[in-house]
Amino acid sequence: MADKTLVFGHTNPDTDSIASAISMANLQNEIGRYAESFRLGNLNKETKYALNTFNLSEPMQLNTIEPNSKVIMVDNNEFSQSILGIENADIQMVVDHHRLNLHTAQPVHCIAEPVGCTATILYKLYKQEDVVITPRIAGIMLSAILSDTLMFKSPTCTEQDRITAERLSKIAGIDLYDYGYKLLEAGTDISDYNADEIINIDSKDFQYNDLKITISQINSSNLEDVFKRKSELEKAIENKINKENVSLYIFVVTDILEANSQVIVLGNRT
Repeated sequence: MADKTLVFGHTNPDTDSIASAISMANLQNEIGRYAESFRLGNLNKETKYALNTFNLSEPMQLNTIEPNSKVIMVDNNEFSQSILGIENADIQMVVDHHRLNLHTAQPVHCIAEPVGCTATILYKLYKQEDVVITPRIAGIMLSAILSDTLMFKSPTCTEQDRITAERLSKIAGIDLYDYGYKLLEAGTDISDYNADEIINIDSKDFQYNDLKITISQINSSNLEDVFKRKSELEKAIENKINKENVSLYIFVVTDILEANSQVIVLGNRT
């Protein structure tokens, strides 16, 4: 892997993490730089639905990297949410829409913007490089925006996200809203998931001084069905708190129809 650049998002990848890795690797290859996209965990049902819709292959899973591997980080800039060995990688670029918590030994090309989705930033990079966005790449980038902004209902959604999604839907040749609802609905079925799997669908760790904080989020079209399993979920959360010494665990369930959320908060901080 030494001759190519590895492109990946965060652990427990969501649709934006996978879509951005695929889109960025494709962009690098189009401008003559050898790159390949990877995933750092299992895909959720929503992401699989998007990949199947646009006939894109699931990226290979990466579990560790060798020192000095060339890396592009997308949809993430925190080592605590990345792959084993990331601190020794040769980070070529970071493209993200989250807060910055990046510490590198050398200067790095970092593009971070306060938009609702990393794919929105990548769309602009394609335009800057004058690279044609194919319908399949447009479709997966659109999927990321629709997912991260909850069909533009999220408070993090910006006008840039809306405009970019409309342009990508035209390139992909699909109805933005019809596809969006199908995409989000595909990700809400957790009936065959156990509690551990549910709390790890989209889970991120953050370090604040001596505090380890985990934030986990899932989407649902029926909050009542999720909270029928509250005791089971709380037990899984408590097991993770004890096993990984988590100070605060925040589990958020977001209603994709009403754009509101209910939260379970547990911790071991005394």
